[in-house]
Amino acid sequence: MLLTPQSIDRFPCEEPREERRLHLYHRGEIIPLDEGGLWQVYRGLVQVSTSHATGEEVLLGWAGPATFFGLWLTRLELYEAKALSDVYLRWFTLNEIQSSPALAQTVLDSTTRRLRQTEAILAISGYRRVEERLSRLLGLLEADMGRATAAGMRLPVRFTHQTIANAIGTTRVTVTRLLGKLQRSGCISIDRDRHITINNNQFFRD
Repeated sequence: MLLTPQSIDRFPCEEPREERRLHLYHRGEIIPLDEGGLWQVYRGLVQVSTSHATGEEVLLGWAGPATFFGLWLTRLELYEAKALSDVYLRWFTLNEIQSSPALAQTVLDSTTRRLRQTEAILAISGYRRVEERLSRLLGLLEADMGRATAAGMRLPVRFTHQTIANAIGTTRVTVTRLLGKLQRSGCISIDRDRHITINNNQFFRD
């Protein structure tokens, strides 16, 4: 689905406005990728991942507003992008990027942020205890995308227990149990829309 910026001008964008068509993908949709260019997120959140030969999903990170993603930025043969919320994207060809120093600098800045995020996710996977991996992941999500509320830092999209489990290398059942423990201890709360609010980042200190 294509929209124009004027039709959704109530949506914020961190990059300068321009006459460029916006592509809408709904929550849960797989976003098509092409080596001839890059997507930039205008609004919403996209999850990027790869898969093992066994079919197990491996999280690579998230792309939020103003962030670029696409096949040009990876050497992985299996690379998938999925909308975690309704997302609006803008498409830039490689020729556009390479011929515009300002746009190329924006892509570089975006890629640097993504690299830092991916390294943080990789470091999280090295913790032995699942509780620690969950604690570190929630801390990363809080820092990267949390929005301040009276109750704490609320994550703007709903992360399923399976998504979290894939991110920290455990099972959905384990994540459900640990999130329940965090709720009972008052470290997090989950609202009616199933969004997590982080009330206390000192989760597990056994």
